[in-house]
Amino acid sequence: MEFGGRYRMGASRMRVWQVLNDPDMLKAAIPGCNLIAWSGPDTLDLEIKVNLGLMHPTFQGELALSNIVPAESYTLSGRGKGGMLGLAEGSADVVLFGTGEETILTFTAHGGASGQIMKLGKALVGNSAQRIIDGFFTRMGKAAGIEVTPIEG
Repeated sequence: MEFGGRYRMGASRMRVWQVLNDPDMLKAAIPGCNLIAWSGPDTLDLEIKVNLGLMHPTFQGELALSNIVPAESYTLSGRGKGGMLGLAEGSADVVLFGTGEETILTFTAHGGASGQIMKLGKALVGNSAQRIIDGFFTRMGKAAGIEVTPIEG
C-alpha cells in the first residue's frame, strides 16, 4: 500500500525539522499514541492504539531514521506488532523544500501488514492509514503553532 501527500507549512525548514524530531510534538500529532521516545541516536520506541474501524489494536514497535540530511530529508522505517492481529511495517520518505518562513513537505510512505490485519481488507486499512497521515500533519502544526495546508494534486 502506498500513501502520501504534500503540505505547505508556515515555518522555516529548520523549525519544521525540529518539530518532526520532537517526541512531544509527535505524540500530540499521532492519534492513539501512548509512547514515543528516543531509544538511540536514530531510533524511537513507539506504542500506538490504531483505529481500524471495528478493531482497535495496540501496536508496539520501533522507528528508525536513515538517509538523514538535517533540515532536508530522511527515511523513517518502522515495524510494529499488534498482538494476534499480526505485524505492520512500513517506511516513509520525508523531504523538506523551501526558503524563508515557508516550507513544502512531501511525504511518501509504503506499508504493509500480515495476518488478520489484511483480512480486514486493504481498503479499510488503506483508508485508515491515509486519514491518519493527513490528520498527523494538521495536528503536528497545531501543536507547534505552525499553519499547515495540504497541497492538492
